[in-house]
Amino acid sequence: MSKLELKMPKMGESITEGTIIDWMVKEGDSFNEGDILLEVATDKVDNEVPANSSGILIKTLFQAKDVVPVGEVIAIIEVTGESLSDKDVAKDKTPKTNSSKEAEIKKTIKNKKAKSVPSTTSNAVRNNTFFSPLITSIAKEQHISYEELARIPATGNDGRLKKSDLFNYINDGRPYQFVQPTAEPDPTAYRIPQLNLDKGTGKIIEMDRMRQIIADHMVYSKHTSPHVTAYVEADLTDMVNWRNNNKVKFQEKYGERLTFTPLFVEAVAKAVNDFPMINASLDDKNIIVKEDINIGMATALPTGNLIVPVVKNADKKQLQELASEVNMLATKARENKLSGDDIKGSTFTISNVGTFGSLMGTPIINQPEVAILALGIIKKRAEVITTDKGDEIAIRSMMYLSLSFDHRVVDGYLGGSFLRRIGDYLEKFDVNRTI
Repeated sequence: MSKLELKMPKMGESITEGTIIDWMVKEGDSFNEGDILLEVATDKVDNEVPANSSGILIKTLFQAKDVVPVGEVIAIIEVTGESLSDKDVAKDKTPKTNSSKEAEIKKTIKNKKAKSVPSTTSNAVRNNTFFSPLITSIAKEQHISYEELARIPATGNDGRLKKSDLFNYINDGRPYQFVQPTAEPDPTAYRIPQLNLDKGTGKIIEMDRMRQIIADHMVYSKHTSPHVTAYVEADLTDMVNWRNNNKVKFQEKYGERLTFTPLFVEAVAKAVNDFPMINASLDDKNIIVKEDINIGMATALPTGNLIVPVVKNADKKQLQELASEVNMLATKARENKLSGDDIKGSTFTISNVGTFGSLMGTPIINQPEVAILALGIIKKRAEVITTDKGDEIAIRSMMYLSLSFDHRVVDGYLGGSFLRRIGDYLEKFDVNRTI
């Protein structure tokens, strides 16, 4: 038998840290190969970390709700079977105890403090007061106000506050906790009224972790981006008829179901290519126009929570490739098997509210994007159309499309033109298209 270090595994290309949800195996307990040792959360996706060998959990170095960098040692394991993968463990080299590790951290923090932390009487506030959802979450747990956050020395790019900056500040004893601003508050500034509303009585249901993340994300988006919503309607009769006539043949040829979603993704990707400023995000005063067109699909999980799997490089894929990827992501979402890579990198998001029977929607922008599209139900209606014989009334398959956009970046002309272009691509569907 040998002692090994269990490290926080890498769970996605851009994932740098994970939050321990809970340990499935307790200290001193034995486990078999394949048993789940712990659950780790990265943004919206929960991941299970299995054991690659049988053994005994000797010591855990982090507890539930701790945020741990990828590669950090999280536990000491005694292996009784074959060694674990080198990706997850490394041979034990007399790991430091928690007390010695804490002493080393405090010593490092003390040295940094002597060099970089100003006097506790300072009232200097940073210009960059953007705080990531992770920073905001930690601040809420520690009861740290935004005013206090704005005074913490930051070492991130463009003066942004990093997680390590916040932890160092907390370990230093929060020297700015009671510092008061010298400037008088602006009497014209808007303040949220503190209303004592009667919330009523009833069954209390505590939000789960994902619902809390969604709530924070939505409130942040509405607070950050001035939302404007534009609407158009499109005649999808030709597209609907083509799909109905070809969906069986499509499945026989490619082994994939042909839903409307890949057709929508295809049309949106074309329109984004025509209007690249929609495919952007805002970084302070800089607009970042993305090179890749990655379409996120807002998807409801069986729990009722929302997640956004991403079709990467949608503009470069054929219809059968889009159908395959859409079906795969939808299946993984239903089975709660989406990975960190499946939900990262979205540059524009669509939300098919029509699947719930909604006529139209006013979606909230998926930050840090600058626009989001909602697709309503496809509904047959009597419409006036122009034919060679003149105006006639015909039964047509109609759909409302609504685009919410960030008015800091997207003006009415761009938003309206982009939305109309999507409608045009849907309406002018090639009925002679072969599969």
